[in-house]
Amino acid sequence: MPSETSETIGAGHTDIRQGDWIDRHLPPHARPYARLARLDRPIGTWLLLLPGLWSIALAAEPGHLPKLWLMLLFAVGSVVMRGAGCTINDIIDRKFDALVERTRVRPIPSGAVSVPQAIAFLIAQCLVGLGVLVQMNRATIVMGAASLVLVATYPLMKRITWWPQAFLGLTFNWGALLGWVAVRGDLAWPPVLLYAGGILWTLGYDTIYAHQDREDDVKVGVKSTALRLGAASKRWILGFYAGATALWALALMTAGIHPLAHLGVALTGGMLLRQAWQWRPQDPADSLAAFRAARIAGWVLLASIILGMAAAS
Repeated sequence: MPSETSETIGAGHTDIRQGDWIDRHLPPHARPYARLARLDRPIGTWLLLLPGLWSIALAAEPGHLPKLWLMLLFAVGSVVMRGAGCTINDIIDRKFDALVERTRVRPIPSGAVSVPQAIAFLIAQCLVGLGVLVQMNRATIVMGAASLVLVATYPLMKRITWWPQAFLGLTFNWGALLGWVAVRGDLAWPPVLLYAGGILWTLGYDTIYAHQDREDDVKVGVKSTALRLGAASKRWILGFYAGATALWALALMTAGIHPLAHLGVALTGGMLLRQAWQWRPQDPADSLAAFRAARIAGWVLLASIILGMAAAS
């Protein structure tokens, strides 16, 4: 799962921040678990949550705002399930993480959390996620449970395929299907198109993110689209973002949204294309900044959908 890099502990390029709110406010025994769940780096939670919020908003009745309580349930679910996904990832990748500068200080490879403790923490997070899921209708419960297959298998994909970012897209955008089902009880073309666009969006931002680890990935023998696409990555990412924008526009069109919302979709696409065009692949800090910026475009799309459905009749 993606996570942020920031100010570091010790020398080198790591993804643990020193002196943040976790160190200041949590007791010592809780800090490694908060870091294992990436509570200190919320970007991944936003990227997981936004597709679900898009879908809930698009499923609203024309002329009405989306259901706030459902958005709050999705927010809680995204926090715990993103944490669960990161925990699975760190358990499976613990030997690789110990060899990579950016990840060797994570809780498991550093020894702050043992594998049995991480498994117990994983079970606890999944139980909280289940508690959120059972508040929804039966179709949503079934679809939510099905997503666990993606959550559990995604960490293995970097060993199997050059396109693990595509599997992350399948996983992280599941909420685009789930949100619509939670509101309407069944699937339709708008959420399917949202989901397809989200997969391309994820392919773009996570390929940018993966450029931080190209040298280490080669050393430890794992695959990524950053390695597969190489010098052509920028052209591919521009294509991914253009395709995502087109699919989102189709999703909104088939949902009968107010035409003004398409201005927001165009703005979203323009922001993404600008981020990709200005991105400097050889600069890890710039890769991180461009990766983080993807959520801003996601917020713009969400605002466009909310306002467009509220204005529809």
